[in-house]
Amino acid sequence: MTTTSVLVTGATGFIGSAVVALLGKNPSTRVVPCFRAATPGRPLSDERYFDLMAPSLLPPLEDIHVIVHSAARVHVMNETSVDPLTAFRHANVDATLALARHARDSGVKRFIYISSIKVNGEATLPGQAFHADDSPGPRDAYGQSKCEAEAGLKLIAEAGGIEIVIIRPPLVYGPGVKANFRSMLRWVRAGIPLPLGAIRNRRSLVYLGNLVDLVCRCINHPRAANQVFLVSDAVPISTSVLIEMIASAMGTSPRLIPVPVWILQLGAMMLRKQAIMQRLAESLEVDIEKNRLLLEWAPPVRTIDGLKATVRHFMSQI
Repeated sequence: MTTTSVLVTGATGFIGSAVVALLGKNPSTRVVPCFRAATPGRPLSDERYFDLMAPSLLPPLEDIHVIVHSAARVHVMNETSVDPLTAFRHANVDATLALARHARDSGVKRFIYISSIKVNGEATLPGQAFHADDSPGPRDAYGQSKCEAEAGLKLIAEAGGIEIVIIRPPLVYGPGVKANFRSMLRWVRAGIPLPLGAIRNRRSLVYLGNLVDLVCRCINHPRAANQVFLVSDAVPISTSVLIEMIASAMGTSPRLIPVPVWILQLGAMMLRKQAIMQRLAESLEVDIEKNRLLLEWAPPVRTIDGLKATVRHFMSQI
């Protein structure tokens, strides 16, 4: 049996740790987790180190067939950097391209890059979902850095010697999710009235297990080479339906108040929270038909089941 050696960067992160866990169940795959720094008590065998802040310190890759690069400087709602674009470029562009060039020179066959739907843009109009081959339209520093990294990776692939696969997820949820999604879980559990009952948008989300399943499909699939894929659950849902589904998974009733969207938008403008309101009220829908056509892939987990798993983990941590 041929063994594929896969190095995963960001191996302790939300996405990277899930990739490591799923690949570890495959007897034909040798998983090599890649961390930012050594941690006392963690086994030192078969692991490597790569720091986004010091991209010149590159791990040995001569025995690696595929890299899944999930490490990144992530988007946050309250950016503290004086020059966020420069900070994002250093971590998400310079480090990514340094690793990809090193991979090519070391004989790595394929480089899978976890990008972001923010490369496409921030919102979609009704009936006009984002597609994998649309022209980029990033609107913030994080999206711009991901877009620039993708462009650099495509140039590396065009020069030959390595295959590039780019995957752009929207909001990823699952056991252990943090940030705004975890806040929403807390609000629903606490029974806080939420003025979101009138929102009828269409937002594509992706359950962590679905994203990781696609990543694993792309490791060896010949038709994934040098392609861009969007990923999501099977059906987009509105913010209000999302809250209803979370409440159902918790065995409670949602406390949704149908406040007109224009009033919410006005309040968000006054409080300078337009970015949060955009994510709650506007649509962001992705088309994943390309995944079915090229890879014969569809998300294996339904949104309701993904939310139940997310809620179970959340409740177990309280």
